[in-house]
Amino acid sequence: AYSLCFGSLSPLTLSSVSKVRKLTVSASLSAAQHDPSPATSHGSTTTRRWKPTCLYHTHGMCTMLDDPAHLEKFSHSCSDEFRVDISEFVNKQCLDFDYFLVLDLEGKVEILEFPVVLVDAKTTRVVDLFHRFVRPSKMSERRINEYIEGKYGKLGVDRVWHDTAIPFEEVLLLFEVWLTQHRLWGKELGGHLNRSAFVTCGNWDVKTKIPQQCNVSNTKLPSYFMEWINLKDIYLNFYKRRATGMMTMMRELQLPSLGSHHLGIDDAKNITRVLQRMLADGARMQITARRNSPDNVEFLFENRIR
Repeated sequence: AYSLCFGSLSPLTLSSVSKVRKLTVSASLSAAQHDPSPATSHGSTTTRRWKPTCLYHTHGMCTMLDDPAHLEKFSHSCSDEFRVDISEFVNKQCLDFDYFLVLDLEGKVEILEFPVVLVDAKTTRVVDLFHRFVRPSKMSERRINEYIEGKYGKLGVDRVWHDTAIPFEEVLLLFEVWLTQHRLWGKELGGHLNRSAFVTCGNWDVKTKIPQQCNVSNTKLPSYFMEWINLKDIYLNFYKRRATGMMTMMRELQLPSLGSHHLGIDDAKNITRVLQRMLADGARMQITARRNSPDNVEFLFENRIR
């Protein structure tokens, strides 16, 4: 069972969002919140005994941080499961970017979940994560309930979704505050990302779904969604073999798949593990697609996944 309150994670009140909704969120989910589980080694990464992430915690709403049983069952750290041996990255540092933003959206009709894992490009260490469940804006309450039961009920997190989901336009405002906190974006930069890039498993997330959702939500497409790295294309050109998706890449790279497939936050973490391994192997991350206008996308790799 969970109990709820706002501001359980060193809260930061976002005045820029106050006109939309008075909401308090965490500034960080960093390694300072220690998860005392025993460690296990997996290839290039060392992970503690894996536990599902407390999804109230990612929303800054967990009130059970003093409950030993709850801490034993759920993880409250974004980095303990990403222990990286830095020696593997000697002379393999990324020169093009300082940070990667691993994004994996969920939701076919409208976006239901918006998770981003922030990765230091020089060390491949996970720095922070941003996670919000998203409430559809053009669906009836009955249809929303059916939608969520069919999607998140199967994963056992439908209650969390209903307790925490907010409209997409509010998620974007909170995300922009989070980007600004990490100095990755700012209006003074022209609205573009600062030496960082989105990393996705496929083109669908940024090419198709973000513009669709912005249209549904009557929101202008943010300028930071103008380019991205499709990990499938990098994988194809680096390893010279085609991978249809995240699970194929993990299997070929002999990486453990952790969590629930199609729970966005878990998929984003697993894509991060693939990114870490590829960087350790010497793959260079480059922009693979760039939007010249909302409807015109240029693909930069001749050899790419279609």
